[in-house]
Amino acid sequence: MPDLFDGAAAARRKTAGPLPDRIRPQSFAEFLGQQALVGADAPLRRLIQEDQVPNLIFWGPPGCGKTTLAKLIAAHTHAEFVELSAVMSGVQDIRNVVKDAEATEKYHGRRTILFIDEIHRFNKAQQDALLPHVERGTVTLIGATTENPSFEVITPLLSRCKVFVLEKLSIQEVEVLLARALEDRTRGLGAKCVAADPGVLTDLASMADGDARHALVALELAVKSASVGSDGVIRLTRDHVGRALQRTHLAYDKGGEEHYNIISALHKSMRGSDPDAALYWLGRMLEAGGDPLYVARRLIRFASEDVGLADPQALPQAVAAAQAVHQIGMPECAVNLAQAVVYLSLAKKSNALYRAYGQVARDLRTLPNAPVPLHLRNAPTDLMKSLGYGKGYVYTPDDPTAPQSFLPEALVGKVYWSPEPGILGTWGASSTQNPKKKQAPRPNDASPG
Repeated sequence: MPDLFDGAAAARRKTAGPLPDRIRPQSFAEFLGQQALVGADAPLRRLIQEDQVPNLIFWGPPGCGKTTLAKLIAAHTHAEFVELSAVMSGVQDIRNVVKDAEATEKYHGRRTILFIDEIHRFNKAQQDALLPHVERGTVTLIGATTENPSFEVITPLLSRCKVFVLEKLSIQEVEVLLARALEDRTRGLGAKCVAADPGVLTDLASMADGDARHALVALELAVKSASVGSDGVIRLTRDHVGRALQRTHLAYDKGGEEHYNIISALHKSMRGSDPDAALYWLGRMLEAGGDPLYVARRLIRFASEDVGLADPQALPQAVAAAQAVHQIGMPECAVNLAQAVVYLSLAKKSNALYRAYGQVARDLRTLPNAPVPLHLRNAPTDLMKSLGYGKGYVYTPDDPTAPQSFLPEALVGKVYWSPEPGILGTWGASSTQNPKKKQAPRPNDASPG
């Protein structure tokens, strides 16, 4: 229950709280970005104005306006608005909200909008507890997440929500927000008389990479760290901004969508023989704390899948890099992985092995299990020999040109390994060693009886 001190605390937060909260847009006129969603004629904007907000999930990067948009919905609707943080809340909190929502609808005729920040942090049990109340319409759900909801939100709940994708803010939009914060004397830093050197706000907006919250926190820190001149003005320089906005993190989530996006970019860059791009994506993973062993495993796979026998040294290079990762770890092993990445990028490519094994796997799934030809079977007992096991088999080193088949009878003549011309180079098997050059039916005397 609120007490006598809550009002005073709220007033202090308006003037002494973090700058991102103080300067948060109070109307759609102040809201920057996402015009496709909340522009004057956008569908979501009309739903908000008509108080017909459906179940929503806002998916977007940090600092793009997800929470602000939810608070604007609260300000522009006649519904009861309840906010929960998935980090701090559990099933009991959901039950309490539902109980209050039922009472609000029964006695006041108003529906309840439940906003859950960082909904991807709710586990399956918590999401299951929320599902029936969303389905019955007891609460209207608005969730905010930085993670792909396809991975983080259970399918039944996701199917009952409309997902809106929010884009990161442009450099120009973040710069406008920073300038507004410097000028606003009530909610911003205008009372401090700050003058930014030319280009400083642009640099800050660029380094923030679309994260408005990060940019505003850095701006406030830079202003606080700068000294007041003799004229009473705080002059904000590039040096102040550089110290305040150190690049202490990279956009990379070890278990989420960005992880798979970046490893896909690395794989495709190596496949496309672009060592510069491949090194960049490798660095994006490793410098952000990605698992070097995971990268090493992917390089080993790539060595056979995309290079294969076009360069037989690719696999030893990848395996050696993985061994180096095991032996010395990060950060020293980064250069070992870089060596393997560049080697694989520059290597001649062939996916013949990948295609060959894929066809084998498809045949094994769709064709009946073919028996091993009798002449290829092991015959350790007299009974097996009497049944024809091993009969007719020719020991190839003694007679390399002897015609015999090594495939099941139903598959004789089947071609799986079909390399590009010249892919084997000088080290490959000779025509006399390639069984496809000398195919023959199974010997007649290989059958029993």
